[in-house]
Amino acid sequence: MASPQSLSDGDRRHGDRRLVAAWAADCAERVLPLFEAEAPDDDRVRDAVGRTRAFARGELDTDGEIRRRLVAGRAAHSATSPAGRAAARSAGQAAAVAHMGAHALGAAAYAARAVALDRSPAAGSAEVAWQLDRTSEPVRRALRKLPPLGQSTSGPLGPGLLTSGALGGYIREIQAALAEQADAR
Repeated sequence: MASPQSLSDGDRRHGDRRLVAAWAADCAERVLPLFEAEAPDDDRVRDAVGRTRAFARGELDTDGEIRRRLVAGRAAHSATSPAGRAAARSAGQAAAVAHMGAHALGAAAYAARAVALDRSPAAGSAEVAWQLDRTSEPVRRALRKLPPLGQSTSGPLGPGLLTSGALGGYIREIQAALAEQADAR
């Protein structure tokens, strides 16, 4: 049985996972300059964002992207600051959406964390506000299908790094806002 964190794959042009992949790429792309300023010759993170967009458009298949999803995360070692490493991990999480849709929330959380580390905690919350403003209704519907953080152990939203500390806080903030938007309708 598939994890509730997977989201539907659909065909090569449709499916919840492809919808949230584009949003995850938007989140990661906003913090790319933080990584690239520290590792200008390392194109793995930018490439991961591009592949995530290509996956979202149906140009790349799930199996191929699952095999390549860890490349951007490894690039985090090229960064010299916590903000640069968080930016690389945001792209890594975005690339991992091909594997499991819940990684989109990881991409958003790492992007907010990168901004907070670079500027201030308040800037991290402002980044979450930008991310939420950037979600279309179909993306919001898809993200609402994901279980609340910590309730499903079969994926990135289960016990682990994304459920604790600042990352968990950002994901809870996103999920609460999505639920509030749904209740307001």
